[in-house]
Amino acid sequence: MPVPFQVRFWGVRGSVPAPGPRTQRYGGNTPCLEMRCGDELLIFDLGTGARELGDALSAAGTPSRASIFLSHYHYDHLQGLPFFTPLFQSRFAFTLHGAVREGRSLKDVLAGQMVPPYFPVTLQQVVRAGLTYRELVSGQQVEVGPAVVRALDLNHPGGNLGYRVECGGKVVVYATDVEPGCEKDLELVEFARGADVLIIDAMYTEDEYHGRKGAAKLGWGHSTWESAVHTANAAQVRQLVLFHHEPTRDDAAMDAFVDEVRKHRPEAIAAIEAQTITL
Repeated sequence: MPVPFQVRFWGVRGSVPAPGPRTQRYGGNTPCLEMRCGDELLIFDLGTGARELGDALSAAGTPSRASIFLSHYHYDHLQGLPFFTPLFQSRFAFTLHGAVREGRSLKDVLAGQMVPPYFPVTLQQVVRAGLTYRELVSGQQVEVGPAVVRALDLNHPGGNLGYRVECGGKVVVYATDVEPGCEKDLELVEFARGADVLIIDAMYTEDEYHGRKGAAKLGWGHSTWESAVHTANAAQVRQLVLFHHEPTRDDAAMDAFVDEVRKHRPEAIAAIEAQTITL
């Protein structure tokens, strides 16, 4: 029997939340997505989208355990941590995965997100769920039930891990927050080689990135849709999913953005909150 494998998006926006009537269709929450591989729940990043995911898990009550994989610790990928309600319930247990950064452990980094004067209560004061911390390095592989998860260091200020998830013979690659233009480009192509779905940072156009439209974005740690298409083509992936949307790009502009990409990759989509991909 094939192993069921689904991806659901809870937050798709980059850098800062962008709620409001102009972003309702694509969504305004920052990065968070779930993957279900058989009976296993894997969560990637804890941006503001994690709040609604947490509410859904609390209401359902199952599964009571999950593995959380953090790409990096910039605010937009952790803003949902203090509002992820299953953390405050003893019936849940989570295994958290992430890299050591700036000499600080995964546990120390997460605890540091919730300390006065930035937050009224500490993580230690409110957490009731069982937490296990596992630190990852690029190239490491983790098995979670029938899922195999591999990590790769991507080009982003301060470091960032991309993830390749293999489940039941299908492959999804999650490569948010990656800037092109260095030797790591080829590593990402090989990492994504033959994937069924590539979820990749496509925050800018080339004109935006190079400053031909607005301020240049070189060195900011993000990609263009043109680079995303190039990576998908070189890696021979089946479906390209654009992710980490520019917060100022409203629904109408996103539609035009996707239309342009589809001239080069007709199957491409832009991730939408509440959207589910079944492999």
